[in-house]
This record gives sequence, C-alpha cells and structure tokens, in this order.
Amino acid sequence: MVECIDKALEACSGFLWGYILLFCLLGTHLYLTLVLRFPQRYLLRAMGYYFKRTGHGQISHFSSLMVSLAANVGTGNIIGVAVAVATGGPGAVFWCMVTGLLGMTTRYAECLLTLCHRRRDEHGQIVGGPMYVLEHGMHCKWLAVVFAVFTAIAAFGIGNLTQANAVSAVLRESALQVEPWVTGLILSVLVGTVLLGGLRGVARTCVACVPSMALLYLAGCVLVLAAHADAVWPAICLIMDSAFSPQAATGGFIGSTLMLAMRTGVQRGLFSNEAGMGSSPIVAAPVQTPNAVQQALVASTGPFWDTVVICTLTGITLTTCLYAEPSIAAADGSLLSFHAFGTIGALGSGMLTIALAAFVVSTLLGWSYFGERALQYLGGVKLITPYRVVWVAAVFVGSVIPKSGIVWNFADCANALMALPNLICLVALTPTLLQQTRHYLWGNRLDEVDPGIFLETAEREDVRDN
Repeated sequence: MVECIDKALEACSGFLWGYILLFCLLGTHLYLTLVLRFPQRYLLRAMGYYFKRTGHGQISHFSSLMVSLAANVGTGNIIGVAVAVATGGPGAVFWCMVTGLLGMTTRYAECLLTLCHRRRDEHGQIVGGPMYVLEHGMHCKWLAVVFAVFTAIAAFGIGNLTQANAVSAVLRESALQVEPWVTGLILSVLVGTVLLGGLRGVARTCVACVPSMALLYLAGCVLVLAAHADAVWPAICLIMDSAFSPQAATGGFIGSTLMLAMRTGVQRGLFSNEAGMGSSPIVAAPVQTPNAVQQALVASTGPFWDTVVICTLTGITLTTCLYAEPSIAAADGSLLSFHAFGTIGALGSGMLTIALAAFVVSTLLGWSYFGERALQYLGGVKLITPYRVVWVAAVFVGSVIPKSGIVWNFADCANALMALPNLICLVALTPTLLQQTRHYLWGNRLDEVDPGIFLETAEREDVRDN
C-alpha cells in the first residue's frame, strides 16, 4: 500500500513539475524582474528598513521577515538541497541560486499586492494573503478559495510532515540515536506550547531563534569547507560546468542531464524560499508600514538570505565534500548532509543536528500560521483551534513515518498546486504593481504614508464593492 501511494505521488509530482510549471514559475520570475526593473538592486536599501516601525499594523518589518524566514529556512535548505544534488547533480545548485535571485522580485510583488488588499477579521486582527488579493483585486472568489484550500493542504506537506520526517531521520542516525517517536513527542510539545501565544508568540520565538540558528549552520558550513579547502574551487567549477552540460557519473556523483539539473534545482529553490507560492505574503499583511512598497522591499530580501546565501553555501559544501571524499554515497539525498558534516567528526554532526532541529521547529511555527490564515479565510476563526490540534498531531505522525519519499513527493505536489493561482494573480495585477512601484520606489517616496494602507480605507472599498 505504501509503495503504491509513493509511486502515485511521484508520478503526480513528475507531471506537475514538468516543463509547464517550470516555464510558468521561471517565466513569472523573469517577467516581473524585467517589468519592475530589477528591484533586486535595492537590496541594501531594503535591509535598512528592517528595524523601522511606522504606520498601521501588529508586528514590525523585522518580525515579519523572521517569521517568513522561519517558515522558509528549514529542511529545504539542508535536506532539500542535498536531494537536489543527489538527483540532479552539482548543476542543480546553480539553478537553485538563480531561482532565489529571480524569486526576490516575485516575493516583492506578492507582498506588495497583499498589503494593498489586507483586511480585518471578526476579532479586529489584520489578515491578508493571495486569497484576499484574488477576491478583492482580481474579483475572482472561486480562485481565491482554490488557493486557500491548496495552502491549507500544502502547509501539512512543506511545513509539517517533511520537516518532522527529516529531523527524526537525522536524529536517529546521529550519535544520540533518538527514536522517531521521542523526536515526534518533543516537537509536538514545543510547537503546541508556542502556538498558544498566537502570532505574537510565534513572532517572538522566531526573532529569538532564526538569526542564531542561521549563524550556527553557516559556521558549520565554513568549518566543513575549511577542512576540505583544496576541493572548494574545483567544486565550484564543477557546479558551473554541470549547470549547462550533462554531468557524467564520476567519483561520488551520479550522472544527470541538463534538464534534470535545472528541474531539481528550480524545484528545490522554490521549496526553500517559496517565492511565487504565496505563503510568505500572509505574514506580511499585519506589518507596521507607511506604504506597501516599503514592506515589499523588506520581504524581497527573504529569498536572498534563504536561497542565495544559505542554499548556495549548502550546495557548495556538499559538492566539495563529495569531490574530496568519493566514498560518500550521493544516492541517498536525505542523509547526504549528515554524511558531509560528519567528515569533520562529532563537531560537524552535532552542529548540523542542532541547526536542523532548530530549523524544523521554526518552520513548523511559521507554516502553522500560514495554514491557519488559509483555513480562516475558508471558514472563519472558529476553525483555528481545531486546526492547531490537528497540526500538532501531524508533527508526531511526520516524525514516525518510515518512508521519507512519500512526504517529499506529497510536498512537491502541494507546492505546485498552490503556486499556480498565485502566479496567475501576479501577472493579472501587473498594472497595480507598476502603479505602486512607480510612485513609491522609482519616485523615491518610500517613507511617504499611503492612506490606502490603513484598514479603514480597505473597509470603505468593501462597502463600495458590495
């Protein structure tokens, strides 16, 4: 039965992630980058707004970014990149990085639209996301419902089952030899406790954990690279060569085609930073900001840190280890990172284990909020508490599932189905993106207050719409 489910999900994932979705995803990234004149060039300026708190909202720019990164920076950066290298060869690392760079524009666009169409719920809390943009911006209620349904489902794939499954596998193989059920129980208790505090509780936890866990992981990568310093440059050259030509099976590598390298790299890039999926804009809605463009710029830095920095460094580290240590088995992508960090002994394995565990907890928290808001859109706030109960239970289930291929294929299918409505929305509302960007970004008015960003204006628009 398990084998049949795995094969069905694998076939569905292969179909969804064929040429059509790759074209839609990269095409939208590239289209928006050209139309919006490369907003990536404002990266440093965007970072300058991290700690500014002006305007109407519930959380700061930095808190929103940390929750977004908490959801994005997870097993996709470690296990996902390893799977990409094992499946698509070293060239997948390059295409993963390209997806991150181009995805910065898409994240900018989807967060900008979310701020333009955010609303209040029945308890007065600020909510938003592509479902509200689809309903109030495109006036396409049915597509908004489709997106919300896919988001609620995808949350259990990308943000829950895969995360718990990956960390339980690593802890089982580590020196600690923790049983999966123990990992599941501990994760469930931690996640359930934090969720009691709502958005602010999640935000406080992410602000405290995300920077430190990222620095710990990056330090581990640097130590591994330092231990194999002679192989670093050859590994980088191999990544670049493999990105544009078929890679023959040599040493610890498997052979791969150009299309396979591109497909796996783009696929894991999206899984990691989620640009174009429409998840991160959900946490951008409650931000304190004078205008939509300022927060959109801050949000656009997420894929840079997540994919361009962390995923690329992970890919270089793994490729370097495979180049220097041909005895490492590249076929099992789920444990490749563990074996690579293990080349520097218990220190490397310990750093990876701690970082991965922290990544998983933060991702579980971030995606729980995304799923909650999608379900709230469908049925109101009364569904939030039951959803949290199911969410915590799924954490335990994900930890004890023996076959990781099932949850990874499920996550890939859910990602694809979630991305399509959001990509349609981004292209259809290009005039709004241009109008806002032209006035605030190109016109150098990023600190100007936009009256339309306040909820009272949005509520008056609701009255006119009805």
